[in-house]
Amino acid sequence: MNEAVIPSLTMVRRIKAAPAAVFEAWIRPEILARWWGPHHTMVHTAEIDARVGGNFRISLVEDSGARHTVSGTYAEIVPEQRLVFSWAWEATAELVSRVTVTFRPVPEGTEVTLVHDRFANEATATRHRRGWTESFERLAASFETAA
Repeated sequence: MNEAVIPSLTMVRRIKAAPAAVFEAWIRPEILARWWGPHHTMVHTAEIDARVGGNFRISLVEDSGARHTVSGTYAEIVPEQRLVFSWAWEATAELVSRVTVTFRPVPEGTEVTLVHDRFANEATATRHRRGWTESFERLAASFETAA
């Protein structure tokens, strides 16, 4: 009997900033709003209760005006080291996936590893890869311009 393979994605990016600063960029709404989302979007609202059992809710607006809201619950928070949270888009709230982000100090700053798993299908994983890739580009750029 074959087990179904549940689609996932893993991304690694080095950010030129200390782990504490990069971690804060993920849990402080005013910082997250500067970088979160693909290039053609901006954060409209970000609500974050960064504690185990706490929730987040982020609304994005596309250049076209379309709005998308994602939310989830924090399952694990280890300051400057690890975040684990559920992930569900408001339009497809029944499709809950999981995001794990780890922060590792390296000589040039922080190595961030993101694992987003439990996708409903490969197409969903592919769309999220694009969004996370562009979000990481924006995150890295936010620290380069702040330096």
